[in-house]
Amino acid sequence: MATASKALQGLRKFTTCDIGDALVKLKYPYGGFLDGLQMFSPGQTGTRIFGPAITVKMVETRSPGPNPPTHFADTNEEGHIMYIQQPKGLPSACWGGLMSTRAKKLGGLGVIVDGRIRDVQEHKDMQFPVFARGTSVLGSNTFTRASEINVPLQFKGDLWVYPKDILVGDENGVVVVPPSLIEQAVDLCQERWEIDEKTFAALYAGEPMGPTIKKLRK
Repeated sequence: MATASKALQGLRKFTTCDIGDALVKLKYPYGGFLDGLQMFSPGQTGTRIFGPAITVKMVETRSPGPNPPTHFADTNEEGHIMYIQQPKGLPSACWGGLMSTRAKKLGGLGVIVDGRIRDVQEHKDMQFPVFARGTSVLGSNTFTRASEINVPLQFKGDLWVYPKDILVGDENGVVVVPPSLIEQAVDLCQERWEIDEKTFAALYAGEPMGPTIKKLRK
């Protein structure tokens, strides 16, 4: 087993697909896959974000509950990824170009929105990574507001996103990795990577898929 810091660095070289497969083997809910979230900016091959989560809970504007003392975009931190959860069914966006400008200035690595965004071209122009469930032409305005910062957020069923969980996003999608499973996930990813290299070599050599998979990917 690698140390925690070395394991974290080791995890960086693997794709969301590699990590998701490893987390399935570890019986982590849904393999950590944040289903339905996709890259909108910059939207080019090779874009990847990797870092600890800052979580933001959004609520409908008139809902009771706390209000952060500062604008939630100001709580971005260098080397972190903001994860925002918007109430389901709202027609408005909860993230736009001004917010990406602030996040980038603070050293944020990207934003992942379980909800809607807008100003897609503005995010692309500044090369700021933005992942979301969808888009809207409407701003937050009277629809939604931030309520709590850095609280656990339920994504689906037993799958939650906690502050400081590692978020990984690429062109395949987004996964969340709890710190307690990083070392085991790295070991499994490395093991599968080595098997895949042998599998690719066999297929390039003309070997049939069925027997090759049966022999190498048990």
